[in-house]
Amino acid sequence: MALLPPKNRLWWNEPLHRMETLWITIAFLWGLLMFFVMIWWHVAGEQNMSNESYRIQPNVFADRTEAFIDAYQIGSDDFGTPIVRPPAGADVYLAARLWDWYPILELIEGETYRLHISSLDWQHGFSLQPTNINLQVHPGIEMVITLTPNETGEFGIVCNEFCGIGHHLMVGRINVIDRATAALAAVRAAAGEQ
Repeated sequence: MALLPPKNRLWWNEPLHRMETLWITIAFLWGLLMFFVMIWWHVAGEQNMSNESYRIQPNVFADRTEAFIDAYQIGSDDFGTPIVRPPAGADVYLAARLWDWYPILELIEGETYRLHISSLDWQHGFSLQPTNINLQVHPGIEMVITLTPNETGEFGIVCNEFCGIGHHLMVGRINVIDRATAALAAVRAAAGEQ
């Protein structure tokens, strides 16, 4: 019984039972298998995005984000958050701040962008839903990922790292439109229509 001390106080000197040896061997081999599967899946599974990261002062990143918005803003949502449609191949800036993702991005399906993400205040988590893109976003670190949207729709950005009392309100948006819609919008913009 486990409540009573063992008869032999030096129980660790007792030989292992065959069943114990079997289970220890199975657990060890399973651990090795999982270790090598993780390495293989990192390389072959295509789940981890290649990215770059640089040190940057939060105020410098905020200035770059504002310059990006000034250059490519096409409107605002109901809450005054700018909606930005950059040209294909552009550097795109997305700032995390209490409790907001800023601005709303409108990208074109099939085009490639360099997405720059950083925090202006605290650590945040970038989770693009419903895809499986998850990043840690730190102040003073600029993450750059190459992004090519392959389907149209509205994609939500959720902060998945607790960042304070308004954490549950920290959502953003990336809209992906097709080329025909983008071309029609460009013609309307050139004609001065809204």
